[in-house]
Amino acid sequence: MHISIPRETGRQERRVGLTPRAAAALVGRGHTVIFERGAGEAARFPDQEYEASGARIAYSRDEALGRADVVCSVGLIPPADLALLRPGAVLLGFQHLAVAPPRALEQLRERQITAIAYELVQDETGHRPILSAFSQVAGELAVLVAGQYLQTQNGGRGILLGSMPGIAPAKVLVLGAGGVGRTAAARAMSLGAQVFVLDDDEAKLRELTRRLGPQVTAEQATRARLQRYTAVADVVIGAVLIPGARAPFLVTTDMVKGMRPGSVILDLSIDQGGCVETSRPTDLHDPVFVLHNVVHYCVPNMTSAIARTASIALADAVAGYVALIADHGPAVALKDPGLASGACYFGGRVVNEALAESLGQRAAELQALLQEAGR
Repeated sequence: MHISIPRETGRQERRVGLTPRAAAALVGRGHTVIFERGAGEAARFPDQEYEASGARIAYSRDEALGRADVVCSVGLIPPADLALLRPGAVLLGFQHLAVAPPRALEQLRERQITAIAYELVQDETGHRPILSAFSQVAGELAVLVAGQYLQTQNGGRGILLGSMPGIAPAKVLVLGAGGVGRTAAARAMSLGAQVFVLDDDEAKLRELTRRLGPQVTAEQATRARLQRYTAVADVVIGAVLIPGARAPFLVTTDMVKGMRPGSVILDLSIDQGGCVETSRPTDLHDPVFVLHNVVHYCVPNMTSAIARTASIALADAVAGYVALIADHGPAVALKDPGLASGACYFGGRVVNEALAESLGQRAAELQALLQEAGR
């Protein structure tokens, strides 16, 4: 198969869908890998490294996308680029289609694209291996970023994200006990912060307490608790994920107004619409805004700030799935239940229940479509 690595065109997007090492592995399996010129430059993977891996350079967007059977992107490519894909192509990446532009969804349908969302792929235990790899990176980075924006010169409260003898520790509220939330809570605790975690999943809360111990306060997410903890938090980290659907607003405008001046919100759910009512997408060149005396950091592609680390983590996590699709084709590869859980579109038809509901549609049955494709 022809596997394409396009240059990302999102706002300050510096990550890349596959590294040269991952490309070399696919070439070694007999596949043709095409990379768009400059695709890895921002992540410090020069074109020469891709060429040394056996990949072929494409000098135009048309060539990079138009020849591809499988496209390995980081995020959803723009509608104009989706129109360049050959009918029936496979699109891999963090899609977040519940908040995608309507024109992008039209192109997926019209081009009969099979779109697989990395954030939804599961293994046999229900674990999300690709999302988990990025979650760990994002959770670690979130705490470092929060500490930066708590500093006085950045509009913060002027406090250390940690603890000092005789000084009360910073208070960190984490919304969501999944991979990002768990990693962020662990990192904040390691610095000496007082950490509170809210989630509506008792199993996740128990697992978090088992891993982090009784020092963390892990409770069910109720409105009363949200009001109580946002009012005292120095940092709020929103890490809410509802697979395939838009994130709900947990923190209301009134809660933000009740927060301490100079406190910091990191809405890591912003790529799915955000879990804080006052959030709006920002970018790495202008990452924060202040509203109601609270610093808001709402960068959808936050890990692009550490593009090389993030790209390696992504490539390592997706390599096996890309090889499965390339070796056997999507109709066979998607018989794997874990990979199938990430399918949002198959042949241009919506096959994810949560996505279909958010779009006001009815999902097609993936297994029936696979059987039909195999005839």
